[in-house]
Amino acid sequence: MEKVKNFWKNLTIKNKIKFFTGSVFVAILAALLFDVWIIKLFMVDFNIIMEDNSKSGEMISAINKEIDAFDIYVHSMDPLDDADWQEVSKDTKAVLSKVSLDYDRLGDERYAQLFSLKTAYEEYCKSRDQVIADYQSDAMYINQLYNVYSMQNYLVQYAEKFIDTTTKEGNLRYQELMPVIVTVPFLVAAVGIIVFILIYYISRMMDRSITVPVLKLASASRKIAANDFYIDDVAMDSGDEIGDLITAFNKMKFATGEYIRALEEKREALDQLHAQELENLEIEKQLETMNLELLKSQINPHFLFNTLNVIAGTANLEDAHTTEQMIEALSSLFRYNLKNQAKETLLSQELKISRDYMYLQKMRFGSRLEFEIESDVDENSVIVPTFTFQPLLENCVIHGISPKVDGGKVYVRVQHSGNWLNIDIGDTGVGISDDKLLEIRKSISEGGNLTKNDGAVGIGIGNISRRIKAMYESASFEIDSKLEEGTVITINIPFHGKE
Repeated sequence: MEKVKNFWKNLTIKNKIKFFTGSVFVAILAALLFDVWIIKLFMVDFNIIMEDNSKSGEMISAINKEIDAFDIYVHSMDPLDDADWQEVSKDTKAVLSKVSLDYDRLGDERYAQLFSLKTAYEEYCKSRDQVIADYQSDAMYINQLYNVYSMQNYLVQYAEKFIDTTTKEGNLRYQELMPVIVTVPFLVAAVGIIVFILIYYISRMMDRSITVPVLKLASASRKIAANDFYIDDVAMDSGDEIGDLITAFNKMKFATGEYIRALEEKREALDQLHAQELENLEIEKQLETMNLELLKSQINPHFLFNTLNVIAGTANLEDAHTTEQMIEALSSLFRYNLKNQAKETLLSQELKISRDYMYLQKMRFGSRLEFEIESDVDENSVIVPTFTFQPLLENCVIHGISPKVDGGKVYVRVQHSGNWLNIDIGDTGVGISDDKLLEIRKSISEGGNLTKNDGAVGIGIGNISRRIKAMYESASFEIDSKLEEGTVITINIPFHGKE
């Protein structure tokens, strides 16, 4: 048994499967051969006995029937028709011809009896036909008729001896087969048990050498999928491909666990470094805020506003209404930029500052500059990011309209679409080349800073794009332009109104 186990362990999976398949094939082949033998025993041997008995019975029955028909045909007051007689005699010949003179099959005694019967029947047929011919011509002799009767008696005796011999030999053959018949069920049961034990034992070895290791691998894989790389190695004592696979799996598990550990340590170091960088960025942000406040504090807002009010009042006294309006627009711009610290404001505030700024620019450019606002929302209830419109309008004027000799139009369009607020700020100025536009889009998508060398758009766009995307996670900021046709910046932010 130990030798068998060692032999099985060293087999490859392919050879194990071949061995198992071959065993099943041999078992099936043995079962088929056994079935063939059983079929031969019951269907062939028994069928021969039954056929011999049946043919013998038909033989004696046909001879007796012909004897009766001959007697009626010759002596009866109501004789048979010639056609009926011919049919009876033909049936007798057919029955006798069914049993062939096969010496190997019949044996000495039955062969001799059948030969005598067939020979006597041929002689009988000649005498019988002669008597019938004489009878039909009214020249029949009594001695000839009795001779036919005598021959009929011999035929019956021969047929009875043949049937007796056939029955005896059939009985002897049946008695010879009876022990086999009794043994067949036990033999079938024994062969079935042996085949079942063999297949069961081989299947158990297949299960232990293939199925169990695969289930262990599956269980270990599920644990590894749950990030548990420090489980015990999968145990396997086999020299086949499954054993090689488990060895490689254990090595891979260990290597992957060590690699994950190294990545975790690296991630922790990077997290610490990132936290330090965030801290440094926060410090830099605070420094920038302090610098901005320092710059703001250099100009006293009250002094600035009071001075602008005095200048506006003087312009009013001197009937300089345009000058007064320009000073009020400038005051509004200063007041909005210096006093508004919130991240968001009403759309109406952004549009007012846009109108004031564009009013001052129109005073500068005159009829070369047109400005238009289209809005289909309630300006006093919609919230937008602070300091968004004016820098973009400034870019439109400086980089789009100013270089164009015949000037152009600057426009703002605000639309409400579902859960979104769509804002278009554009111009009909000189536009941007395709190569430059690609550069600008790439810089905006990567969160880079645009410099003064970026020409047609200026440095405010990058800051506004980053600020909007930081405020609204799903917001979008896009720029589109064509040379000599103009530039448009499209901003899509979530729509929300004043609470």
